[in-house]
Amino acid sequence: MAKVFSIVMNKGGVGKTTAIANLAAALHIQEPDAKILMIDSDGQGNLSLSFGVNIQTVEHTIYDVFVGKRMLDDIKIDLDENLHIVPANEDMNTIDFAILTNLDLYPRPLFILKEAIQNMDEHYDYIFIDTPPSLGLVTGNALAASNKVVVPFQPELFGVQGLINVLFTVEQFAEKNNPELSVAAVFGSMVDNRTGLHGEMMQQARRYCATNDIYMAETVITRTIKYANAVARKEKPAVYTDKSNPYFDLLKEVL
Repeated sequence: MAKVFSIVMNKGGVGKTTAIANLAAALHIQEPDAKILMIDSDGQGNLSLSFGVNIQTVEHTIYDVFVGKRMLDDIKIDLDENLHIVPANEDMNTIDFAILTNLDLYPRPLFILKEAIQNMDEHYDYIFIDTPPSLGLVTGNALAASNKVVVPFQPELFGVQGLINVLFTVEQFAEKNNPELSVAAVFGSMVDNRTGLHGEMMQQARRYCATNDIYMAETVITRTIKYANAVARKEKPAVYTDKSNPYFDLLKEVL
């Protein structure tokens, strides 16, 4: 049975997709025999784009799985022998309307993705789910389907409060819908060590996590253009060309 990880943050621009792409790719490099599936559930399709998938030309996406037209195995794209991805595109931006206005067809709207994964998770060792920057229906499906959640944290002015809100939401969701779910790690993302504010916010986050028995990774992902450059120029995550990338260290902590 696969270990299922989702990455969650209700704010865009915090490096969420970059993180899940590089963590999955780093694992693929370190464990080439492990069977890995990535699921892109964000309407921007950035996880798909990170691996060179043209989301404008794919015939079927995760949207088709949500509405019951396709199985995950039907639409996965083979990136390598043991690395596969289920793509997403802008169709996912309307999935809430498609599901929530037809509850007679979807009586368990929070468990659509979980049920889809259960049909094939025995074929994978790891599944990584990217989510949209919100705590709506799609993210709820990811949390319901996951064993572990990873939470990136950008140490800006309201960052600690936003982190606390997300962690509280995950805790409440787990109690009601998925008691097997737990936080694998919180980690600092897009950190600028030159600013005192970032240092202060990181310390506040560490104190909160320590007080509430939540693991906060020692590894910090600093602000840099190299991750965007890797995708733009190489159509692959940066870990494939940078063997000293901090995502290898973060992967150890997440696992």
